[in-house]
Amino acid sequence: MKKIILFASGNGTNVENIIKYFQNSGQGTVSAVFVNNPNAKVITRAKDNNVDVVLFDKQQLTEGSVLEKINKITPDLIVLAGFLWMFPSAIIKQYPNKVINIHPALLPKYGGKGMYGKFVHEAVLNNKETETGITIHYVNEHYDEGEFIFQKAVNIEDCTTPEEIAQKVHLLEHEFFPEVISEILNSKA
Repeated sequence: MKKIILFASGNGTNVENIIKYFQNSGQGTVSAVFVNNPNAKVITRAKDNNVDVVLFDKQQLTEGSVLEKINKITPDLIVLAGFLWMFPSAIIKQYPNKVINIHPALLPKYGGKGMYGKFVHEAVLNNKETETGITIHYVNEHYDEGEFIFQKAVNIEDCTTPEEIAQKVHLLEHEFFPEVISEILNSKA
């Protein structure tokens, strides 16, 4: 059975969606959710779905103890699902083409440091874009610059608030993120 590790920082709706997808599909299993925020709702979501949670801080991430914990699991794929910190190059080097991220916009637009969640949707709205979407990409040493795996656009001409845009983007994330993860796992068979 293919093993997936998820990294998250916040609410965790994508994490919960991915966990349930793989619990029902039998195509892989979420072995653990690594969380850098002790108050994140994702912790409850993971535990409610019987998935182990690994809580860590910045020092543990950069000095190697998180990598040691990852190595004990030996994942087939590491998925950043709402993880807001720069991912360490040591982990990326040890797991080449096995670390992916989802971004709530059509990269290369609206990417980079500080461009996450509502900040992305506010920028999209302020620039009067007619569409936005999601980008799933490999992670490298720079924010949102890894090779694209998948993009899906949605029309937002009827949206008047960042929250309305977020709702449409979230629907795309929930529909396509687990499927793309599954396709990547199957291609690495």
